[in-house]
Amino acid sequence: MNLVIDIGNTRIKAALFNDDLLEDLRIFHSSEELLQDIGQFKDASRCIVGSVVTETSNVCGQLGRYFPTTLFSAETKIPLKNLYRSVSTLGSDRIAASVGAYFLQPDKNFLVIDAGTCIKYNFTNAQNEYLGGGISPGIQMRLISLHEHTSKLPLVKLTEDPIDLIGENTEQSILSGVVNGVISEIDGIIDGYQNRFPGILVLLTGGDSEFLAKRLKNSIFAHQNLVLKGLNDILNYNFAKV
Repeated sequence: MNLVIDIGNTRIKAALFNDDLLEDLRIFHSSEELLQDIGQFKDASRCIVGSVVTETSNVCGQLGRYFPTTLFSAETKIPLKNLYRSVSTLGSDRIAASVGAYFLQPDKNFLVIDAGTCIKYNFTNAQNEYLGGGISPGIQMRLISLHEHTSKLPLVKLTEDPIDLIGENTEQSILSGVVNGVISEIDGIIDGYQNRFPGILVLLTGGDSEFLAKRLKNSIFAHQNLVLKGLNDILNYNFAKV
């Protein structure tokens, strides 16, 4: 059993994988909460941690008391050739999601869109070379930013209700601008990649993936746990090479 931990900006995901099968997934809101519940993962034989936050030594040190623990970094072996020019600043979630997509569809141009706190675009070509992509604010970040950087705009909650292009009050106008703006951004970027790489495979993951998938005009493949899958693939890849 593999314990796979993805430490994000707003929450921590911990999953147990039996080979390639995700058997258990838990969400935590702090490292302390995760470590208090570590007994739930007693069946794990090894662990990998991917993190987009800077301080992980305490978590990895504590986890290492229970099972061999790998902190995913730029030095960790992956099956892709990483051509990103600033590898040391590349988020673990970006490359992990791309590795997860590679194991689904190798030797193909693909774009992974991770829609979470930030929206991250990650492109890998048919030669299995990771080149990079783009980063922009996610839906919640845009909603919070409008509230915190103005004196009167309220903090609006995202709902599943239909969002009209024409907002008839301030709350509706904010949702229209943010949600329709994100949808137009993603569709436009997908169009740009499709023009340059006809037949490109597009995968959508992240916390807002289900919300966005049914609103985008482009055909995409949604996989909400692609980062966790990719981290598990990386752990298995390195274990197989030992």
